[in-house]
Amino acid sequence: MSSNEKIDKAYSHNGSDVESNNAFHSGEAGQGLHRQLKNRHIAMISIGGVIGTGLFLGTANALRHGGPVGMVLGYMTVGTVCWATMISLGEMVAYLPIGGGHIKLAERFVDPAFSFAMGWNYWYNWTIILPAELSAAAVLINYWDSNTQLNYAWITICLLVVVAINMCGAGVYGEAEFIFASIKVLTITGLIILGIVIDLGGGPNHDRLGFRYWKNPGPFVQYDGISGATGRFLGWWAVISQAAFSFIGTEIVAIAAGEAKNPRRNLPKAIKRVYVRILLFYIGGTFVIGLLVPSNDPDLNLDSGTAASSPFVIAIQNAGISGLPSLINACLLTSAWSAASSDLYTSSRALYGLAISGNAPRFLMRTSKKGLPYICLLICASFSLLAFMGVSSGAGTVFGWFSNMTSMAGLLTWFGINLTYIRFHKGLKVQGFDRSRLPYIAPLQPYAAWYALFMTMLFCVFSGFSVFLKGEWDTATFVTNYLPLAGFPLLYIGAKFVYRQPIVKARDMDFVSNIAEIEAEDYDEPPPKNKLEAFWQWLM
Repeated sequence: MSSNEKIDKAYSHNGSDVESNNAFHSGEAGQGLHRQLKNRHIAMISIGGVIGTGLFLGTANALRHGGPVGMVLGYMTVGTVCWATMISLGEMVAYLPIGGGHIKLAERFVDPAFSFAMGWNYWYNWTIILPAELSAAAVLINYWDSNTQLNYAWITICLLVVVAINMCGAGVYGEAEFIFASIKVLTITGLIILGIVIDLGGGPNHDRLGFRYWKNPGPFVQYDGISGATGRFLGWWAVISQAAFSFIGTEIVAIAAGEAKNPRRNLPKAIKRVYVRILLFYIGGTFVIGLLVPSNDPDLNLDSGTAASSPFVIAIQNAGISGLPSLINACLLTSAWSAASSDLYTSSRALYGLAISGNAPRFLMRTSKKGLPYICLLICASFSLLAFMGVSSGAGTVFGWFSNMTSMAGLLTWFGINLTYIRFHKGLKVQGFDRSRLPYIAPLQPYAAWYALFMTMLFCVFSGFSVFLKGEWDTATFVTNYLPLAGFPLLYIGAKFVYRQPIVKARDMDFVSNIAEIEAEDYDEPPPKNKLEAFWQWLM
């Protein structure tokens, strides 16, 4: 029987495959995750769900290290890798939108040990990034109140809001994220437009900047005072880790797939919009920042512990605009809340997926009647207490530590996604499956996946290069950069020893299980009643 015939057979009944998927979705209490995330939720989560401090604050270090051109090139480089990774992920999750996302897919198309390593690395990634965002929220509030001793209170308040949103379930999280992400999208769009106006002399001081800062202090920064092309290259490379931190999280739509309504129609639409986020928000945003603020501005230093380090705030103040920096700072604070809420949601679902797959204790499978994995959520929330380190060490410094660890873990996740897709693509080919039948067909495959696989590993190996320069050794930077890189192979080898299962052969890959239920949940969206509804459906 050909693979296509197997798929057709799976569509025609709801037997063992449905039971398999129900077993996966069911929690210990027999409830399991519920599909509560609507099309607009998924759309906004994919576009603006993780636009946060990496773009609004982290670009300060990127500009300081790479210069305006080095920063844009760094973000463009990581952006191409992000796009290649997302189209690879999109093809898989659009076909198999199951709980656990790419973690569960790795078990099918690579082996259980690889799924184990990916799952725990992913949980670690999103558990660590949560205190990073809370630390960043404290940095933002310090813009108004320089008394950092009150950071205990600010972190606690932000944490309570984040936990409350997530405890109300996926539906409430989706609504909150839709509102928060909408604010972020409007904010970054408004800042880009405002930045262009300021650059052309439209600010109160009527100072036309043009490309002034590309000439002086220059388009690139000589990293650590190293002269010549070597210094400029290292300046560009220093942007890579920060850019990776900004982009990490686009794969959240895969984790949300298990709770998405009409996933085979909504997920491809979300994946196709990734390029909008990359081009408009990140490339456009960093380009405008490089026009507005010189790379040698002394305020471009997160160690100062104030949101005045944000390049957007610096540019607005330099233009002589009063009052607006506080408004922008308030929008950035909602951004940090939004990102932290997404972090807690994703880490709890990753831990739940680990439990369902047998890679974590079974008590973590318990869910409420409304499909909330409350035990996983509370455990993940407890790790957010690491954010209180920022009170004694400086919120900006702690933000830097956590962003290093998150960048590395996120890049390893991208590596795993691309490796899984390469295996997925080979399995389709060996089993004679017609890719044109897939709900979403990624372009340039499998070459895009191979490109992203190589680049993510290159980023990982050389991410902490700065500590190896003469006189620049820093133990905290070394550990936070390379701890995840060392941990991932150890997790895989350990799991390989326990599971003792070979890598899944292409001819034995499972492209059938769960298809019946997924197909049953597919439905046509109601046609728009007027032009406004038609525009909304196109936008979302």
